[in-house]
Amino acid sequence: MYWTIHLEGGPRRVNHAAVAVGDHIYSFGGYCTGENYRRQRPIDVHVLNTVNYRWTAVPIIRPDDPQSCCVPYQRYGHTAVAYGDKIFIWGGRNDEAACNILFCFDTKTLRWSCPKVHGAIPGARDGHSACVIGHSMYIFGGFEEYIDRFSQDVHALDLEKMEWRYVITQGNPPSYRDFHSASAIGTRMYIFGGRGDIHGPYHSQEEVYSNEIVYLETLTSTWHCPRTTGYIPLGRRSHSAFVYKNRLYIFGGYNGICDKHFNDLYCFVPATNHWIQVKTQGKRPCKRRRQSCCVVGDRVFLFGGTSPYLGVQPVINEEISEEMLFEGFDSKLMDHNDLHVLDFAPSLRTLCLQVVIARHLDENWLPEDIWWDIRAMTTNNNISRPLNNTG
Repeated sequence: MYWTIHLEGGPRRVNHAAVAVGDHIYSFGGYCTGENYRRQRPIDVHVLNTVNYRWTAVPIIRPDDPQSCCVPYQRYGHTAVAYGDKIFIWGGRNDEAACNILFCFDTKTLRWSCPKVHGAIPGARDGHSACVIGHSMYIFGGFEEYIDRFSQDVHALDLEKMEWRYVITQGNPPSYRDFHSASAIGTRMYIFGGRGDIHGPYHSQEEVYSNEIVYLETLTSTWHCPRTTGYIPLGRRSHSAFVYKNRLYIFGGYNGICDKHFNDLYCFVPATNHWIQVKTQGKRPCKRRRQSCCVVGDRVFLFGGTSPYLGVQPVINEEISEEMLFEGFDSKLMDHNDLHVLDFAPSLRTLCLQVVIARHLDENWLPEDIWWDIRAMTTNNNISRPLNNTG
């Protein structure tokens, strides 16, 4: 398992939502220190080509375009799931309000739509989780806007019938929380981490961070909390969770009680309920939270997020979002525009290229296709605005 790529210059985004469709990763929204999140504007969409590691920005829909009414506003704390060639965006908020409208992005046409839904539509929220099991998108938890409390509810949207339903569950559900992760393995939805409160659904600033694994068996709508063994990670929120070969991986995140960011990697094996702390090769990403991770083939693509700023505080404008103030802007957090790639099964070709790059070997004698690969692996992107412009 090898960290093979580290490139700068991609979208500088925190608390965004991303999902892979084919060889491309689509990233939606998020925030960046200094931008104005009270004003509504169309959400930005960035696309990563995982073959050449190049980012592109999807053109923003003009206000006079008939499609403009179906474009979600710029937001953070939302979710994105893929179903076929379509990506469904739900929830999230800006600094004024949260949202519960369903949006659909067609990866073939790069066009937006607002599917007509019916049933028991969940209340607006952010910091929830979502995953697809079968033909349904399941969402769990989050912080509900209108009742001003954490959630521990499960809702499901049938993506064929476009019908919402409230899922009545059995067993002991995970505690009220937001900024956890939900991962689909077979018919199970695995919940890990997140931020809760000792007073249950209400936010009193007395936070709790669970490190239990809890899963919902969707066939029976029953919660299970298996007894786990091994190197169990410390409780955290705003981490990344991804599934590779039916194993659940957790990267990074933040624990507010000890005020600690992480860049560790853990693996949970559902077959044995065992945790493993994973040791990787190569230079791993710095400690961070609210990044995105997407699996394409045998590789994991990690990008964005925020972490403690280790240098001189960057210059920003006066329009600092409420989210960043709440998250501790005074603690000097730095938003990232970088891309890292973790390869679970690096080929001999990839490992040889790593040696050429690391040792600065003469490339002139290399075949053109290998030279092209080296350029792709070492050339930064350039779609971010400068840090003092916080793009």
